[in-house]
Amino acid sequence: MESNGKKQIVMSGIRSTGFLHLGNYFGAIRNYVRMQDEYQCFFMVADLHALTTHPDTKDLKANVHRVLAENIASGLDPEKVALYCQSHVPETSELYLYLNMLAYKGELEKTSTFKDKARQHPQKVNAGLLTYPTLMTADIILHRAQFVPVGKDQEQHLEMARNFVNRFNHRYGEIFPEPYAFNFGEDLAKVPALDGSGKMSKSENQYSTLYLSDEDDLIRKKIKKAKTDQLPEQPGSPKSEAISNLFQLLELVSDASVVKKFDDQYNNLTIRYGDLKEQLAEDMVKFISPIRQKAKDIYNDEDYLKQVMARGAAKARDSAQSTMELVRRAMGLDYF
Repeated sequence: MESNGKKQIVMSGIRSTGFLHLGNYFGAIRNYVRMQDEYQCFFMVADLHALTTHPDTKDLKANVHRVLAENIASGLDPEKVALYCQSHVPETSELYLYLNMLAYKGELEKTSTFKDKARQHPQKVNAGLLTYPTLMTADIILHRAQFVPVGKDQEQHLEMARNFVNRFNHRYGEIFPEPYAFNFGEDLAKVPALDGSGKMSKSENQYSTLYLSDEDDLIRKKIKKAKTDQLPEQPGSPKSEAISNLFQLLELVSDASVVKKFDDQYNNLTIRYGDLKEQLAEDMVKFISPIRQKAKDIYNDEDYLKQVMARGAAKARDSAQSTMELVRRAMGLDYF
């Protein structure tokens, strides 16, 4: 999308902890891949954010490398986007400091994620956790991004980001556009968990989630254990949640003709859930295994990952430095 001859700017953060799973792929990464051709994209691995809840950094480098490898293997092109680490752009920290001067303790304490974390670990509430919304705002507005692909759980933070932008602009002059949630105007794909407990996530039950790093036999084993239900008594009966979940997964990775075949069998009461699971398992293996292998190859090529991070940081810093010149001038901090 062009705006005044320039591509509009998209910015999103990628968690640097945990393994990517099927829900991440269909709920976010697939959209990122579509965005990279039409928008100027900044995709950031949020290693500083990780420190708010994971202060032990011994695994951080390996986690960052793995997340980068899995995102590139899933289709993000470091040539087309700025794919970088948050900590490699020091301007982020400078803008974060200025925004903290405009943020109030009361409003920060009211954010639902802060309240949840403070309730779970009352003795481990650090200032970084409290000011998570200002750091997230700094990440976004550092590139003067208009669009942020986020899920429902981040909408409150995005609303706060708009508040901070308006507060800054009101006090110092119009520097930043208001950022809005954006996902190609479509509902994000909700990928159901295999145990019938809502959507696929980084859950306690590893068997309910399919990871992009899962080996073929583990994928088959997980799908074999997936929850099913009794056959319906009447032809054309509505599907139970467990069966509907299996069909949803089938629609993501199988040919339309395969989905139709099993749908017809369900409606005329000839379906065998074991056959459905077997088909789903093989199609899922066919989908995940090339991503897993490509991610492994990238992860093992440390020189390539260093080049990706250096190139991404250079693009991000170029954007960040031009923004910070405007910010310092607007705030009257340009003393030279």
